[in-house]
Amino acid sequence: MYESYYGLSAKPFQLKPDPDFFFGSKGHKRAMAYLEYGLGQREGFIVITGEVGAGKTTLVRNLFRKLESESIVAAQIANTHIDSDDTLRLVVSSFGLPFEDLSKAALLTKLEQYLLQCDRQGKRVLLVVDEAQNLSPRTVEELRMLSNFQTADNSLLQIFLLGQPEFRQTLLSGDMQQLLQRVIATYHLGPMDAAETQAYIEHRLLTVGWNGNPSLSQDAYAAIYEYTGGIPRKINTLCDRLFLMGYLEEINDFGSAEIAEVIRDIGQEFVLPAATGSKAAHSSAHSSARGPAAPPASLDDALENIEKRLAKMERSVISVLGLLKKILSLPSVKSLEHKGPD
Repeated sequence: MYESYYGLSAKPFQLKPDPDFFFGSKGHKRAMAYLEYGLGQREGFIVITGEVGAGKTTLVRNLFRKLESESIVAAQIANTHIDSDDTLRLVVSSFGLPFEDLSKAALLTKLEQYLLQCDRQGKRVLLVVDEAQNLSPRTVEELRMLSNFQTADNSLLQIFLLGQPEFRQTLLSGDMQQLLQRVIATYHLGPMDAAETQAYIEHRLLTVGWNGNPSLSQDAYAAIYEYTGGIPRKINTLCDRLFLMGYLEEINDFGSAEIAEVIRDIGQEFVLPAATGSKAAHSSAHSSARGPAAPPASLDDALENIEKRLAKMERSVISVLGLLKKILSLPSVKSLEHKGPD
């Protein structure tokens, strides 16, 4: 919506991870160095943790883009709200292998045969497990067992584990010692500082052809950093809404006042109406009767749904604006404008 108004070639602050927008902050560069170091070791586990929205998935997709497809086969799984047996099926399917109606033994055999075939072809196999904090200890152990696939000379499968900070607690529990012994590097991806936050915003804008319109003042950048804490996804959400408001209200220069207005709008949208005591109690009892809530969808699915909803809202606003312009251009309306009030 606002892309054409500001002369941008694409949407700069989309929520979906996109390696084309990868920004090498100090933390992201170090995390990428650890991933590349892990590839060079050709064995073991690499563990990368970070807060929600810190850019772990974008980091991995940027790594995938850099990989030599002729020599490395890489697959990624993100739906980790499953048990250990289903995880094995997910691993097998992520490499494009058949998995339906197969026993666990058959799945392991099929995966081993595939890994050996890749090794004979001179290819290395990499498995990236995203949202690792959702894995149960039993599932983590299942993944560790997969790392046992090896020949006399080579490890056949490397595994990268990406998760939120609580995944470190899982690793440090008493029954994870065998896995820890196979972790060759670990890194925590923290938020960006204020200077990196400004550089991140400008990098994403320049990627889509920004020529300085709109402009953001230094106090605007400071307000964005204060609200987002340097977390990339929060920055994307705030800036996307900021530019949308700028388009609707024809703003080309943003300061802290505009940032504050968007922050207030976002805050009001997610405030639930107060429930009366009896109604709240009834709702709570009804929820309990239905049993525990279903596990959330994968992060990518949730982001995709948000993107679709925002796109639908944008189309609706454009439609309304177009209708208003047509109404205002009608001769009868123009006549009333010239005539003025009685």
